[in-house]
Amino acid sequence: MDREQEEMQFLGLYGIYKEAYKIMNSWRRLLGQISLVLILPLSVIFLVHMEVSEVLLSKIHHNEIVLKDTRAGSPTYNKVSDVLSSEQTTYWLFKLAYFTIFLILSLLSTSAVVYTIACIYTGREVDFKKVMSVVPKVWKRLMATFLCSYLFFFVYNILAVEILFIYIFGSGSTKANILIFWVSIILYLVGLVYMTIVWHLASVVTVLEDTFGFGAMIKSKALIRGKMGVAALLFLKFFISLVTILILFENLVVHGVSLGIVSRVGFGVLCLLLLFSLFLFGFVVQTVLYFVCKSYHHENIDKSALSDHLEVYLGEYVPLKAKDVQLEQYHV
Repeated sequence: MDREQEEMQFLGLYGIYKEAYKIMNSWRRLLGQISLVLILPLSVIFLVHMEVSEVLLSKIHHNEIVLKDTRAGSPTYNKVSDVLSSEQTTYWLFKLAYFTIFLILSLLSTSAVVYTIACIYTGREVDFKKVMSVVPKVWKRLMATFLCSYLFFFVYNILAVEILFIYIFGSGSTKANILIFWVSIILYLVGLVYMTIVWHLASVVTVLEDTFGFGAMIKSKALIRGKMGVAALLFLKFFISLVTILILFENLVVHGVSLGIVSRVGFGVLCLLLLFSLFLFGFVVQTVLYFVCKSYHHENIDKSALSDHLEVYLGEYVPLKAKDVQLEQYHV
């Protein structure tokens, strides 16, 4: 990154996109290597999951219909029931395997890209081998942060369901209550977006600072203050782009039997390339956002200290100390 840290606080939506694009263009070889090893498999698994889930669900749905039209207790009923139970078990095991692999690849991709961008920021020499040697060590810290974030999401959704349950059974269907209901849904979604943004920025904090888990989330929450509008726009544009790609894949590939195998394969490859590019761009953007937020809060990062702590020392990843991250506050 060729911008001075003081200048980064003024970057808005377009400025962050421009900075991310410049990084990707200047370091396309290294980022391309990282992408082929980590982000491409992540994208493939994401799309394959949709195709396989559709096949499994269609079989389950078919057997549920057959079971409903079959006399209970008959040999056919028992046979279909056993097949249905086996298919349902297969479906949930597949979901579990998918979630586990996707989570691991996602965290590995995050650690690789964030580490790489930090090396670029400090001017440290970085190559693919060094990045891949650091990634497994950073990944453990990212997993801790993810588990803490997951706990917050779990509690948040449980509370939301309880409030909704109380509202449904304790209120009437007047216009005022309906209005309150939809306002509550909107507030819930706003809270969900906010927590997602905090989690993503906390992932960057985990890699670059000497904190992880709840500490990284608290730090992320503090950093995002004042830049919430830009961060929300970045997230929403990413989410809309992701949903658009998934809709295209579902309509043209998953449900596109009438288009023919050649067309489906072509559209599948196109969706894969789009998703692949979106994931890489998203990882770079969230790292740039971190530096923008640090600059906005006048938290000067000592590049030499950051560079030293990004180095693999005696085979172990040495995280950036908080005192090094906020070595001093500069004034514009």
